[in-house]
Amino acid sequence: MTIINKDKCVGCKTCVKYCTVDAIHYIPEEKKCFVDPAVCAECYVCVRKKVCPKDAMETQELTNFYKQFQHVMSDPMENYGVTGVTGRGTEEVKTNDVTGRVKKGYAGFSIDMGRPGIGVYLRDAEKVAMAMAAAGLVFESPEKTPLSALMTDIKTGKINDDCLDYHLLSVIIEGNCTLDKMTDVFKALQKVEKEIDTVFSVGLILRVDENGEAPALKELDKLGIPQPHRGKVNVGLGRPLCAL
Repeated sequence: MTIINKDKCVGCKTCVKYCTVDAIHYIPEEKKCFVDPAVCAECYVCVRKKVCPKDAMETQELTNFYKQFQHVMSDPMENYGVTGVTGRGTEEVKTNDVTGRVKKGYAGFSIDMGRPGIGVYLRDAEKVAMAMAAAGLVFESPEKTPLSALMTDIKTGKINDDCLDYHLLSVIIEGNCTLDKMTDVFKALQKVEKEIDTVFSVGLILRVDENGEAPALKELDKLGIPQPHRGKVNVGLGRPLCAL
């Protein structure tokens, strides 16, 4: 857990501007800074970059599993021993080249929640996950993506109540649905975005047809969602699985 050693802190406020989620505050009465544990994402940027000129930024051992999970999801320099999965999502969530996990007739979704400057509470991640599940999204298994490992019911997207108040730098919600459910999932996202206190970006994974087209993209026009102007094109050179 990130803390500020009050004996070393001189209240210079240098650390405040480096915090990725505005969790460090200055106390005028004490002329000291402190880390709000309810907001801190345990990204360790302030510690790793040694931003304090007096070396007052310190960490304490993370004995709680959820605190360890919080740290691994927020610190890109951390290994994945706690989650068993590299990164915040599946091995190749944005390419589909090797595993071919998004097959013909399906749409894959990768919802990247939070970012430096705002972060994401798991309670908001749960709201988005449950809204998508109700619309027809099927989540990736706990063995493939970290967030699913926190779900008490992978069919509904319900996350363990014990970790809902944990604040992460970012987290990814992953899954897929049949093409006929894609519009419903987007509508669910449009509705739930007004109910959360963070931001998210939507990654849409589709298979092209024999002509190199993705007709399902036309559904975005009906929803008032701009057609994607940047993305990753996969030509299928990973392994034979990609042709399924």
